[in-house]
Amino acid sequence: MIPRRLLCAAVVVATAAAFVAPGGRLSAAAPIRRPEGAAVSMASHGKSGFKKLALPADQRKALLRSLTTECIRHGRITTTFVRAKEAKKHVDRMITLGKRGDLHARRQAMAWMYDKQLVHALFESAADRYADRDGGYTRVLRTMPRAGDNAKMGILELV
Repeated sequence: MIPRRLLCAAVVVATAAAFVAPGGRLSAAAPIRRPEGAAVSMASHGKSGFKKLALPADQRKALLRSLTTECIRHGRITTTFVRAKEAKKHVDRMITLGKRGDLHARRQAMAWMYDKQLVHALFESAADRYADRDGGYTRVLRTMPRAGDNAKMGILELV
């Protein structure tokens, strides 16, 4: 039978030998060898499909609804660049619903936008205005940073 003390020493030596490079030096950051052609893929932990805009869900939804409504009403709004990029998705969706023009699309648009008359105007004009365009109804332009906090600003406008 092997004495316990000798067994523990053998385990310690074997563990330490795993960290020693063939040249005899310790290598804490030895390069990882991958087979040729092996792709490196990283897991996207905590990444969602939208920006949270540092707001709770109800406030974020209200902000995006109001930005969508005002962009369709005025044709152009100035806001922070990240907010403009997030609102762009919703404005494009409302215009797509307006092009579809059926009752279900109208009810979906009325559930998102704040102004009932604006929804009716959108559904009357969107099909004619964007008939030749299959998406990309808005653009986001970068502008000068905001005075005060130097936040990146952008203009969200209808094409």
